[in-house]
Amino acid sequence: MKTSALKDIYKAFRVPILLVAVLWLIQLWVVGFDINVREYALVPRRVYGLWGIITSPLFHSDWGHLFNNSFPLLFTGSMMYYFYRKSALPSIVIIHLMTGLAVWLFGHHGYHIGASGVAYGMVSFIFFSGIFRREVEAIILALIVVILYSGMIAGVFPNEPGISWESHLFGALMGLLTAILFMGVDKAEKKQADYGDETPQYFFPRDVFDKTKAQRVAELKHQQFLQQQARLQEYQQQQLRRQQDDTDLTIN
Repeated sequence: MKTSALKDIYKAFRVPILLVAVLWLIQLWVVGFDINVREYALVPRRVYGLWGIITSPLFHSDWGHLFNNSFPLLFTGSMMYYFYRKSALPSIVIIHLMTGLAVWLFGHHGYHIGASGVAYGMVSFIFFSGIFRREVEAIILALIVVILYSGMIAGVFPNEPGISWESHLFGALMGLLTAILFMGVDKAEKKQADYGDETPQYFFPRDVFDKTKAQRVAELKHQQFLQQQARLQEYQQQQLRRQQDDTDLTIN
């Protein structure tokens, strides 16, 4: 693997690892100093709960709660920073703040904490980006997210007491919103190895998703016509050379 590729991977993981590390440090502080996390929770439609729009994703009820959120944040965050470098940070910020605001406005009364709403938003962003962007990389990422996190769909319904399903639902909606909002800002970064002078080979044409079926059929027929013309021209040139050879032939 080339040095540039390693640097790209390092840059992609750097911010998500830092964010998850901050969450673990905060949990250590909460446990070590017996901090009341309700002071930092989001409380819907209460003025004192507005501060929780910013702080609630940073606090978790226990280590299990934090552990369950850490891997989705790390994985989806790294994928966003690697493939959607320009829109990753603003998307995450919007998901964070707008999910919190939506829960404050419409959520059930109680103390809402945890980063699961942000995680749902990041998963949703990657999934819907694969639908809206007609790119091979984006579609593959969306399929990976479906395989890994299809079970999260149940989390957007009020089927388990004590779970902030509104955070999950609004997080997913904000992921959809940011996928639409940043659809034209940048394309999924096409990470390629350093081939030097060698031209990279692909399984599909790079514009395979940019053309309709009729356009591809017409293009194929045109290519076949050009190939036939080239073969015909080559045959005519061969016949011409043979005639010239027969004319120049001298018998001793």
